[in-house]
Amino acid sequence: MSRSLSLDAPLDNLLDQARSRYDVRFEPVTIDGQTLEILQIADLEALLDRLVATAGTGPIELPYWAKIWPAAMLLAHFLPHLGPGEGRSLLELGAGLGICGLFAAKRGFRTLITDIHPDALLFAKINILQNGLADTADVARADFSADRLGRRFDVVLGAEVLYLEDLYRGLSKFLLAHLAADPAAEVVLAKDYTRKATRFLGLADREFHIAERVVGYKETNPENGEPERKLCQIFRLRPRKQA
Repeated sequence: MSRSLSLDAPLDNLLDQARSRYDVRFEPVTIDGQTLEILQIADLEALLDRLVATAGTGPIELPYWAKIWPAAMLLAHFLPHLGPGEGRSLLELGAGLGICGLFAAKRGFRTLITDIHPDALLFAKINILQNGLADTADVARADFSADRLGRRFDVVLGAEVLYLEDLYRGLSKFLLAHLAADPAAEVVLAKDYTRKATRFLGLADREFHIAERVVGYKETNPENGEPERKLCQIFRLRPRKQA
């Protein structure tokens, strides 16, 4: 797929770009009584099978950005705990399709949805336009292990951004560099309970007060169709010192 098309292009043009590479469809996603139409790859498993079949002996770039992770859904459900969005800014890290940022924008936050993958930004921008959120949301490329955006935000969100230990130090510095100098400003991170992030929490504890909440949810086992109970951790981080 050509990546030369500007993300400022009209919705139809962006959709054409997505369809030139993937079989896609809009699917409704409902959080807290609000429903958004989210562009997704129609058959993610079939795409994975094709990638494996054509990879040969080379590395496979798995489209992790295209999956709606349970932690992202639970973090979107957590948004009401952050209070009203009007007049406040929000940054989503490693957003993929942008579920959390989209619903935050729907709640009135001035939202910047970021990811490192160009296809994630394409899908997120399509979702912004499809749902009439262009006045409150936008996208930008950001590597949270190294980049600086030159802006600070009242809220920083991230679902499943703690998957690589090598990124922990850069992520901790990124969070400090982008959180507003306001006692109410906070970072909220969500992850699957089984993914340990002890080292990150040790690093973050030097700079942030950390509160943890464990949330249970049910997920269907793809092998037997039976529901399984799983756990997700949500961390709320507030700086020990104001910037």
